[in-house]
Amino acid sequence: MDNTCCDVLFPAVGGREVVARFDGGDITSDAGLLLLGLADTRLGLAEAMSGCIRDTRQRGKVRHSIEEIVRERVLAIAMGYEDANDLDMLGSEPALKSACGKLPSSVANLASQPTISRVENMPSEKELMRAGVAMARKVISQLPRKTGRVIIDVDPTDDPCHGQQEFEFFNGHYDTHCYLPMHVHITGDDRVQRIVGSVLRPGNSSATRGIAGILRIVVRLVQERLPRARIILRADSAFGVCDVLNLCDDLGIDYVLGLSANNVLHRLSTAVQMDACLKYRLEGNGCREYGEFVYKARTWRCERRVVVKAELTQCELNPRFVVSSLKVSPQENYEFYCARGNQENRIKEIKLDLSSGRTSCHRFLANQFRLLLHTAACVLMGVLQEACSGTQWARAQVGTLRSRLLKVGARVVQSCRKVWFHLPSSFPEKKTWRHIRAVLIRE
Repeated sequence: MDNTCCDVLFPAVGGREVVARFDGGDITSDAGLLLLGLADTRLGLAEAMSGCIRDTRQRGKVRHSIEEIVRERVLAIAMGYEDANDLDMLGSEPALKSACGKLPSSVANLASQPTISRVENMPSEKELMRAGVAMARKVISQLPRKTGRVIIDVDPTDDPCHGQQEFEFFNGHYDTHCYLPMHVHITGDDRVQRIVGSVLRPGNSSATRGIAGILRIVVRLVQERLPRARIILRADSAFGVCDVLNLCDDLGIDYVLGLSANNVLHRLSTAVQMDACLKYRLEGNGCREYGEFVYKARTWRCERRVVVKAELTQCELNPRFVVSSLKVSPQENYEFYCARGNQENRIKEIKLDLSSGRTSCHRFLANQFRLLLHTAACVLMGVLQEACSGTQWARAQVGTLRSRLLKVGARVVQSCRKVWFHLPSSFPEKKTWRHIRAVLIRE
């Protein structure tokens, strides 16, 4: 029996019956996919990534291209459907089909979970590397042409595992079985921090594992687009080690890196720490003193400039050290280093709002591909964030943009010449939608 026209009764309102009936036709709750599809078309992200993956499937049995599957998966992740299983229900979703270049009324649905899972297990390590480089190149192409300084922020984070995935190990620092993905962000003169790539690493990796290869690729891509730009690596004290410093020297880039404290650093910064103590006696909490000195660890090639920030809080002295090649004042150096904390907010977005921890496939390479797809979704949401410039949503996070701008219902009507998406007349962000569309369509 067909229940689509059966009435569902609710309590009366104002003396009138309230009746629900499932006969509205094609209706979507995710009309914002149209904007995301436009963002992908403008950036060419899905096309670039899929072009790096060789399709080994039997041609006669292929219904969905790699590009279509990548675009479908990335758009679904951006809209909050982070699991491949979700695509079983979304295969006929009219907005998603339109964003993927299919007519809503077409008989053929989008790829289902089994097809997507097979494709996720298809790419080789080299193909995934090429896909990651293609994505990074697209992100770097967004930097303004006249950018004079590019900041590279790197930071690892934990990705807890709940199975027996390849290369998941117990990590004592995080006290869990996990992977340790490394996220890389870049910031140009426009002060927009963009995610440029994510690399999945085994759970027992050191903080700097893989940094050499990552940094070489990112620096090369930046120099291809901006040959005269000054490049600065910024990272916490886990990266303030000999190998990373030597790598920066070899690549010809600047660095501002945290430095773990030791007895020699405390001795060389005694004067600054004493000044901080005197200020604390006179003025109390909140007093900071900055200083600098030259320091050479036993394994370093040469002497390097170290900046110290000394501060007392509740009678406790807590000096912090930064090794830097920038020729600015100690205070400016340290404040520039502290600005790296904004990357942690970006990492929270990809972990919480875009659920990048869905690395539950047994194979490590398949999980790396999944992480790339989630990173690509983050890139597209970043394009949308930039398109919101000049609106009240210019500084909104991914989750807020999705709930306020993208999760909007629409009635879908397909005629001979057009596909109509009838959005609610009461939708409060009509003006913002028009603004975003104008920005994304602009050449």
